[in-house]
Amino acid sequence: MIILLLPIMIVIISTPISHNSFFNSAFLTAIPSTTKYSLSELIQQGSPYLGDPSSPITIIDFSDFQCHLCARFVKNTEPLINETYIQTGRVALVFKHLPNRGLDSMGAHLAAQCTNDQGKFWQFHNLLYENQQGIDTGWVNEENLRKFASQIPGLNIEQFNSCFGTQKYREFIDKDVELANSKGFFDTPNFIIVQSIDGSDPEVIRGAQPFPAFQSVIDKKLDDSGQ
Repeated sequence: MIILLLPIMIVIISTPISHNSFFNSAFLTAIPSTTKYSLSELIQQGSPYLGDPSSPITIIDFSDFQCHLCARFVKNTEPLINETYIQTGRVALVFKHLPNRGLDSMGAHLAAQCTNDQGKFWQFHNLLYENQQGIDTGWVNEENLRKFASQIPGLNIEQFNSCFGTQKYREFIDKDVELANSKGFFDTPNFIIVQSIDGSDPEVIRGAQPFPAFQSVIDKKLDDSGQ
């Protein structure tokens, strides 16, 4: 008797995970408790922030100004977070630079951090997202970034141009990118939500999730902290 052993081929089909579905269980992950993100430390380091420094909860936002999903978050979800939690003193929002969407992204982030020197970061941040166009189409080239800066009321343009022209914050932004990559963030946007006082109990929200995704995490942390 002759027995023929036929090879069996197993094909595994990988389905991409959508970052936009609130009901996708992959949108929320925990990160090691040893990772600390104290709000006071983040502010001291020079990261732009919005809200009360004594807010009990902090959202750390890793984004790119050329990222279309980041713009969606800024236009649709961030205003609700601002109205519900930031303006009521319960949450602070910290911005971390993750320029990875195109060659022009770094320039946009260098310019934005320069506006932070004059307390104008969030005005510039919103202006860029409001005027966002296709990746590397020139909308955030050096000339246009200077034009955007000139539209910010009260911004000292000479001070801005000096900061921007010397790439003053290149090392600062590189460190933000290193931090993001060390946490497995190679796409944008990504968010870490922590207890402000010591950066404890960190949880990650991946992608431009809708407001309820943030609300459920924030409310739980507020309850845990007795707020």
